Amino acid sequence: MSPNSAPMNDSTAADPGLKHAIRVLAGAAPVAEPGFPAALLEAAEARGYLAADEDEEIKVRYAQYLSVRAALLQVMGAMEPASGRDARAWQEHLARFAAAFGAACLLARGSLALVAQGETCRPLRKKLDEPDQLRGIPRKTFTGIYRASTDTFRLGRFVASVEFYYENRSRIAALAQDPALDGLPALLAEQEPWLADFQAGMLRRRLNYRWFSFKRRNHSAWKQSIFGFFEWSGRSISELCLPGVKAAGAPKRVSAALREQILGIVRPGDIFVTRHDDAVTNLFLPGHWPHAALYLGSAEQRAAAGATLPPPLERRLADPIRFLEAKKDGVLLRPADDTLAVDSFVVLRPPLESALLATALTRALDHEGKSFDFAFDFRKADRLACTALVYRTYHACGPLTFSLVEVSARPCLPAEELISQALAQDFQVVAACGIGNDTIVTGTQAELALHASRSAL
Repeated sequence: MSPNSAPMNDSTAADPGLKHAIRVLAGAAPVAEPGFPAALLEAAEARGYLAADEDEEIKVRYAQYLSVRAALLQVMGAMEPASGRDARAWQEHLARFAAAFGAACLLARGSLALVAQGETCRPLRKKLDEPDQLRGIPRKTFTGIYRASTDTFRLGRFVASVEFYYENRSRIAALAQDPALDGLPALLAEQEPWLADFQAGMLRRRLNYRWFSFKRRNHSAWKQSIFGFFEWSGRSISELCLPGVKAAGAPKRVSAALREQILGIVRPGDIFVTRHDDAVTNLFLPGHWPHAALYLGSAEQRAAAGATLPPPLERRLADPIRFLEAKKDGVLLRPADDTLAVDSFVVLRPPLESALLATALTRALDHEGKSFDFAFDFRKADRLACTALVYRTYHACGPLTFSLVEVSARPCLPAEELISQALAQDFQVVAACGIGNDTIVTGTQAELALHASRSAL
């Protein structure tokens, strides 16, 4: 065998796994880096958080990146054992080594690109560490990738493979003589400028990770204790009633008959903004209206509005489910007699055509099952407060856009602010109840009742 030829036992004809690995590498190479838009990250860093539409774009791109990463890890898992664990074995299985090394290069390059963008944008790295049940992404994936990219054992193995690659570059280049291997040597050659930078920055990256890990652990401990306090106090306060407002045991002013009446008026996608007369939380939340819920409607109503959902979602919304609402027990599908067990409400209708309305409802249902956010931190999406659900449903849906406002040093969207921004975007005031008297009013009367409830403050 000449020094410039590949061993016959590495032929792709004799090794279907090697042929598959080369196809994966060819497809993964152009998309090995996450490539989050720089302008988006700059805006998020300046703002201090990702807006809901930016959040969605980041998650889509991150899920794509993780799928590419998983494919490359599978190549590593198949090719690394087959090529051997040291230079002597690599000499005998050069093509398999080249495939495993190519996967390692793409993995390392993607990891470092991800870490570099995370280091320059704090909202990004916090977002990537959030779990995403819809896409099957667990907690702290960014931290895990960052840690793996600085692991001394992995780095030692990779450096040894880099040295072997340079010592055997001419033999690896000769692999192109096999038509099925053509492209693999070129892919490795494209990594050479990056490899030089990688070796030069290993110590700096290790120190950076240690500092990042130290800050994250301390911040995480503080955040858990603070969130625990917010959750404890939020649950406690939500169960209290203001004394003297109404008689003990008095029923809610929105009766069963009124609930049935309003369900004949509203449409899927309508927003119910509600209030309990005697809730202690009324003292702490700005304005008259403290709470919001999303009306999903019945299957017949969704069909009539042209907002039919995919069959799996329709099956989840069997009667009597009509609402998606975030309360202290989480973001759950609820029947009307649960959500509308209140003393007053107002209904707002978004100005959306049926296709966009179906998109909004589908987006809303992505959040079903999440925990309630007692800290009211709208920068995160793994836990949601009531108006955060509405915000993430309608922000950047067609022409609609909502802006978070600063309340107690946190960006959020209180129900009163939600109403103001919705009205400014031509949301229709459909109906109101419990404002002045316990009847349902619609149209202009409902609009006047809403303005009266807000101006009375």
